[in-house]
Amino acid sequence: MKLAVAIEDFLNTMRVEEGLAENSIISYKQELQRMSVYLERQNIENIQQINQDSILEHLKWMHEENLATSTRSHYVSTLRHFFRYLKLDGEIKDNPMEKISLPKKTQHLPSVLTLEEVDRLLSTPDIAKPLGLRDRTLLETLYSTGMRVSEIIHIQLTDIHLDMGFIQTIGKGNKERIVPIGEVAEEWIQRYIQEGRPKLVKDEVATQNFLFVNNHGKPLSRQGVWKNLKKLVMLANINKDISPHTLRHSFATHLLENGADLRVVQELLGHSDISTTQIYTHIHAQHMKDIYSKAHPRA
Repeated sequence: MKLAVAIEDFLNTMRVEEGLAENSIISYKQELQRMSVYLERQNIENIQQINQDSILEHLKWMHEENLATSTRSHYVSTLRHFFRYLKLDGEIKDNPMEKISLPKKTQHLPSVLTLEEVDRLLSTPDIAKPLGLRDRTLLETLYSTGMRVSEIIHIQLTDIHLDMGFIQTIGKGNKERIVPIGEVAEEWIQRYIQEGRPKLVKDEVATQNFLFVNNHGKPLSRQGVWKNLKKLVMLANINKDISPHTLRHSFATHLLENGADLRVVQELLGHSDISTTQIYTHIHAQHMKDIYSKAHPRA
């Protein structure tokens, strides 16, 4: 069977029998035509001529074209689907994609603040004002606990147990977590509850006792946290791409730099799989490499 005919049959099956959206059909068509053009240049026009080597050569060519990993991964998925269809339909005996894996995703290390940058950021809010006191307390809590923003904004007064040094929170998967909190953050929370929050809250019932509220006394939103942080980062003159999650990354990295066990960090972050936490070992390794490069005379 001609490759062009096989592609049309596949697309029609996806459209009629699988009921795929037209955008998905167009995407399949573009990617399969890309393969078709390449193989025809290699004098391969029939699907029976296609083998694992010809596909690998094609994927190697794509890699050399510097296409994004995500683009190549999607492409490989399309080819898998196409050749699986051909084999199930009896058009080919062997599936050339059977032993070809997806390209490995490039691991991007998250941005992390230095200890000096953390200090500078935390000292930026104007604590003489209720909103400034709230922002200082929010930043201290983020950095002290490593909590996600989604967890932080849902903290209620009844979730805080300063006498025992922890906060209750609901993490991913709707799982309750007990998060330790440091003495410094405890002091700021206590001060904010006593001095700052009462000036912001107008209707206790309406806020449902949320710890962090906006200037209208309503629960603080994710967007509100992000907007305030962006302003504070600028005021602190920190030239990094910072998000609320950066304080979580910094929390984990600084713990490892000071000798914390990876399993403990996993537990503190609420990761169900330690492989998620292992990204911070790469950050820690890069940190050590940077120090070595600056300090060693022959680095």
